[in-house]
Amino acid sequence: MVSPSQVYRSTRSSDNEVKSFEAAVIQGLASDGGLFIPPTIPQVSEDELFNKWSKLSFQELAYEIMKLYISESEIPEKDLKDLINRSYSTFRSNDVTPLVKNTTGSSNNLHVLELFHGPTYAFKDVALQFVGNLFEYFLQRTNKDLPENERKQLTVVGATSGDTGSAAIYGLRGKKDVSVFILYPTGRISPIQEEQMTTVADENVQTLSVKGTFDNCQDIVKAIFADKEFNSKHNVGAVNSINWARILAQITYYFYSYFQATNGKKNKVKFVVPSGNFGDILAGYFAKKMGLPVEKLVIATNENDILDRFLKSGTYERSDEVAATLSPAMDILISSNFERLLWFLAREYLASNDDLKAGEIVNDWFNQLKTEGKFQVSSTAIEGALKDFDSERVSNEETIETIKNIYQISENPKHYILDPHTAVGVCATQRIMAKDNDASTHYISLSTAHPAKFADAVNQALSSFPEYSFEKDVLPEELKKLSTLPKKLRFVEKADIELVKVAIEEELAKMKL
Repeated sequence: MVSPSQVYRSTRSSDNEVKSFEAAVIQGLASDGGLFIPPTIPQVSEDELFNKWSKLSFQELAYEIMKLYISESEIPEKDLKDLINRSYSTFRSNDVTPLVKNTTGSSNNLHVLELFHGPTYAFKDVALQFVGNLFEYFLQRTNKDLPENERKQLTVVGATSGDTGSAAIYGLRGKKDVSVFILYPTGRISPIQEEQMTTVADENVQTLSVKGTFDNCQDIVKAIFADKEFNSKHNVGAVNSINWARILAQITYYFYSYFQATNGKKNKVKFVVPSGNFGDILAGYFAKKMGLPVEKLVIATNENDILDRFLKSGTYERSDEVAATLSPAMDILISSNFERLLWFLAREYLASNDDLKAGEIVNDWFNQLKTEGKFQVSSTAIEGALKDFDSERVSNEETIETIKNIYQISENPKHYILDPHTAVGVCATQRIMAKDNDASTHYISLSTAHPAKFADAVNQALSSFPEYSFEKDVLPEELKKLSTLPKKLRFVEKADIELVKVAIEEELAKMKL
């Protein structure tokens, strides 16, 4: 029997249509422009959390969480366990997402959760290794007995501000019946991020360098999903954080790191998350609502601070233009995944727990955003959000100072090096710790990328230290080799959906899937 947490509806839907897990994952974006969500969040008792889940490995914990959202009639237990084990066999750490405890000598309470031990050295691997295997699993099952000319093929289209693209490509490279197109803003991602994407030679992969911003790329991807004719012709799938499977995969490390920090006991814990598209911290929201006793989820933004402004004012407003910062993966004007949180806020605080009414409210908000560039949420909903969330805004200068500071004072390990996104989170964490002045609370700051991926910012912070060497202290051998490999990319001279569609169709014609 399928439970209420194993069916999915659109955040903008005012009817009762629901989708299966497979349909929600393959389709990616709902046909009405909304995002798929399980309207019911499953509950886990404290007894189960601390007497059972706290003792599990990362992979075992991932299974316990995922099976609550995936019906066994869709993916049998053996198959789901196999998908999970294969997905995390590619990670360099046995813990998958290890926790660096007591990073600084001044505090036993600041923990850094390293999420960058996957193939592309970024937190996106935690989800996209799983999503790649999931796509392949569903397609193999569908195509099992079909002749070659009738096989269903998936055209994955995504936009990246840096790490999603390479993680998606590494998750899907060489997968049968899947082609991958990743859009990224020309000149607005780091050189290593570009090299990771453009040096993958697999025939089913193509990068599109688009003249514009990440938001332009993201808008084009959304428009492609809304184009019914193109979508139907090419069976378009999503790997961006709008895909529910990505959120689902990321829930695991909130539970796992909580148990690591507290030695499996119930204790006060706050998570601090560098936030751009809101997918990473949204997974923490699901963990909290499932029953993980988290005190607060802290949104850490850079100067593109739409989320910080929203929590402080109740107004969700697009800025005039995106600021180019030292943490480019967070240089985002509109946080796509925030819509999922807005649906839950609307349902609980404005719609008397009515799913259909919540869909109407969210749809109205996003129509306002489209026509007026902003919308206002009632104080009731904001007060509700503040029960779970806090926020901090961190400047470029503070980012550099944090990288320097941690390098100087860290003792375990010595000379610990943060990437600029992680530095935004750690700076916000230190600020929250100073405000709280509570030695009994654990603070887990999420480290979203390896510092090697952001050489300019790291070197700007640390080059004055005579003992520091980027080549020796930061850059892994695997990434050193990238600059010697041939690149495969296509330029799109304008952020225009028609130009992108032409590019996709021309490249598809060359691929032999």
